[in-house]
Amino acid sequence: MYRDLMKPAGDFLVAFIAFALLSPIFVLVVIFLAIANSGKPFFTQLRPGRGGKIFRVIKFKTMNDRRDKDGELLPDAIRLTPIGKFVRKTSLDEIPQLLNVIKGDMSIVGPRPLLPEYLPLYNATQKRRHEVKPGITGWAQVNGRNTISWEQKFDYDVWYVDNISFLLDIRIIFMTIRNVVKSEGINSATSATMEKFTGTQQ
Repeated sequence: MYRDLMKPAGDFLVAFIAFALLSPIFVLVVIFLAIANSGKPFFTQLRPGRGGKIFRVIKFKTMNDRRDKDGELLPDAIRLTPIGKFVRKTSLDEIPQLLNVIKGDMSIVGPRPLLPEYLPLYNATQKRRHEVKPGITGWAQVNGRNTISWEQKFDYDVWYVDNISFLLDIRIIFMTIRNVVKSEGINSATSATMEKFTGTQQ
């Protein structure tokens, strides 16, 4: 009952109220990112949701589009703007995804929506992360986020799918707030964001 009825209703209510309360900050971030990114404060990406259904996730544009002489995008660490770095550090980059929650594509809590190109790379167990809607935050995010391996992330995601409950969601939300305040787990050990998933080596 919680997963299919109470959770979707709660997601909509919480996202609607949160977006209304955060709208002044939202507007300020839009202005600063528009200045930093030549008038482009947002970008959208295709991501798989529940059941692997593709939707467009709305995100703040925290990196510019600088390219090398061959026309290839420069590494993330170089393209990450100062304001973009601040927005990521404070997790303000998650605000636009409240609109995805209001639309019904996402939940407040759930496995993070990843790239569609990862879908054929998951093993049978890892695919189970798509049994629920993706979330703005999740069990993997409060247990290491970008500092743990992909395999550990997926283990946490599947554990969440098997143990989803109201109390667990509340716990994850409070742990997320703690991590945001402490700025934990933002970068991986070897890059400014997170390396791409290339499949689990059996």
